[in-house]
Amino acid sequence: MVSVQDPPVTSPRPRRANPVLALLRNSWRQLTSMRTALILLFLLAVAAIPGSVLPQRGVNIDDVDRYFVEHPDLAPVLDRLGMFEVFASVWFSAIYLLLFTSLVGCVVPRLAEHWRAIRSAPPKAPSRLDRLPQHATIAQAIGGAEEIGAALRKRRWRVAVRGDTVSAEKGYLKETGNLLFHFALLAVIVGVGYGSSYGWHGNRLLVAGTETAFCNTLQQFDEYGLGPRVDAADLPRFCLELTDFNAEFLPTGQPSSFRATVRVDNGAPRGFSVNSPLRLDGANVYLLGHGYAPMIRYTDRYGQAQTAIAPFLTVDGMLTSEGVAAFPDANIDPKAGSARDPNAQVAFEGLYLPTAPDQPPYTRSVYPEERSPALMLWAYRGNLGLDAGIPGSVYRLDQRQVDNGRLKRVGEATLLRVGERMTLDDGSSVEFLGTREYATLSIRYDPGEKIALGGAAIGLLGLMLSLTGKRRRVFFRVTTGGSSLVEAGGLPRTDYSGFAEEFKQTVEAVERANEEGSVKR
Repeated sequence: MVSVQDPPVTSPRPRRANPVLALLRNSWRQLTSMRTALILLFLLAVAAIPGSVLPQRGVNIDDVDRYFVEHPDLAPVLDRLGMFEVFASVWFSAIYLLLFTSLVGCVVPRLAEHWRAIRSAPPKAPSRLDRLPQHATIAQAIGGAEEIGAALRKRRWRVAVRGDTVSAEKGYLKETGNLLFHFALLAVIVGVGYGSSYGWHGNRLLVAGTETAFCNTLQQFDEYGLGPRVDAADLPRFCLELTDFNAEFLPTGQPSSFRATVRVDNGAPRGFSVNSPLRLDGANVYLLGHGYAPMIRYTDRYGQAQTAIAPFLTVDGMLTSEGVAAFPDANIDPKAGSARDPNAQVAFEGLYLPTAPDQPPYTRSVYPEERSPALMLWAYRGNLGLDAGIPGSVYRLDQRQVDNGRLKRVGEATLLRVGERMTLDDGSSVEFLGTREYATLSIRYDPGEKIALGGAAIGLLGLMLSLTGKRRRVFFRVTTGGSSLVEAGGLPRTDYSGFAEEFKQTVEAVERANEEGSVKR
């Protein structure tokens, strides 16, 4: 007889996991862990430090320009790293987008788990209540488990009665507070992102006077930034005229208050200050600073007079200011028609002192208020380089034109008081007429600020609930034998130093409630 053997049984090969899916799954788990969320939150706080230390273009472009002058080697490097536009940089956006994703991955599962925990009944009482951190017995005739449950409900415990045992718990507001706080962080991030996408901002140096009024168009901003979802046509239409500026200083020269008064669309004057912005329909106007704009009248060699109102940028706390007054259309020969000689242009580099010292050197103002104003001027003649089409600053001369000899200094520096005149070598003259004050304004619209503010308020509420909430449970078991006996046990789920006293008060409250029930019966 031939025996036939069964073929050997082979176990199926284990299915090999897709390495790409495994990598994505592990990466998602790492990203959505609470540890990663805390690290990203810390990185976000660290990344925001340069935005608080270094000047930002979205806040004050003048401070950024001054930083480039004071640190010519370091500033270009920082600019390439986005340090002057920190909150709009790619690396900062990447951090808060990763934080947003991490928080969503952390909070949503915790929310579902918290919802299930709230809807579920408290757990069953353990068999040995005497092993719990808190334990007590009531050896007297009292009511049953239902009466104990009713007494606990009056003290706002979540109660579950199962036969002769009672389970109760409190403190879910702690986890509710945690979730509120994390959702508030999400709201803040959403508010910042929404404001960045649909918001806009612009800076303007506004000189007092009707002829220097400003209208809210991109062409009239000194510096601006539009969100990706904003077009120039979306800007609200309004015009501002600076009618007055009041600055008060302490005896030390420190400013005590700034207040600007503007006329909006030829309406009634409206005032605003540093901490109280001007609220308009679709925009807010913030006061950043102020300075002086000297008025200079130049009369060229042909007797033609021109007046320039040139804002000077402050260089110190005493409002010592530097600037340039340019006259590119000067020295046009009337006999030659309107042809302009580019090599006969004139500009004056100036140093303005609101309160000049009594004796030289006249290099710094001694007080920021205009008590003894003086203007130091250096005259230049030649080609200002304005026709080359190369962008430049209106607050300083093109140094390249000076270096290549196309723009030359004429004479020596001269100090002028208000009303004084200086005559140049070609018979032309320049006169210091006085000054006008200017205000540096930041005009911006941020639709996400209310969302961020609401998130901050909710976050504060959630933090308070998280810090004050304490998870704890109590259990009661009614036993009957020779005499009725109630055994109680308590368990704090979190560190709670006052739980022993609360447990004692809870047992006493249950005892009193059942005594009252016994009397009624």
